[in-house]
Amino acid sequence: MIVAIDGPAGVGKSTVARFVADRFGFFNLNSGNFYRAVALKALEEGVAPDEEKALTALAEGADLDIREGRLYMDGRDVEGELHSDRVDAIVSPVSACVPVRHIVNGHIRRITSGMDVVAEGRDMTSVVFPRGEVKFFLDASPAARARRRHRQGVSELSLEEIKRGIEERDRIDRNKKEGSLKITEDAEYLDTSDLTLEEVCERVSDKIKEYIADSGE
Repeated sequence: MIVAIDGPAGVGKSTVARFVADRFGFFNLNSGNFYRAVALKALEEGVAPDEEKALTALAEGADLDIREGRLYMDGRDVEGELHSDRVDAIVSPVSACVPVRHIVNGHIRRITSGMDVVAEGRDMTSVVFPRGEVKFFLDASPAARARRRHRQGVSELSLEEIKRGIEERDRIDRNKKEGSLKITEDAEYLDTSDLTLEEVCERVSDKIKEYIADSGE
């Protein structure tokens, strides 16, 4: 069974996906971390995000895999390095590179083949898992998302700088040549701006329970 969750940066997709995956015993896949890993490798090797050929070659040469729920790149656990400000600054243009998207999608489909999965990202419902059984698009205002990230204490940027960064990422993500951020007709739209994390998790969980009951799984 595939539960696909899309939405813009900072909307809480990762937290919701982890909770729901734990509740139902599904595998939790954060697709954005794959692009962050490629972005990290680009930073380490001095490849600019607008150098498509070099970026594609870099992505093709990266050995990406999941081990015990953590993302490994070239045999190294990079999970703790993926959410720095410098990775944040280039991950959107990196993920906008169409050949890189094809490579990452191949990794995602390979890793999740035959599994019960909660997959979250920008194009899980539209491109990667268009036949997913349960689909959600989570949203929130840029201001609400900026406040949430600021409270996490992982960024050295000011609240206003975080908000501007989120708005710029939204602009890039909505205008990608492929895998752009959009709401599919069969995805349930949920604005989380004024909802608690628990309320969002319950809404998603209820939809999964409803599908399981209807399908007899």
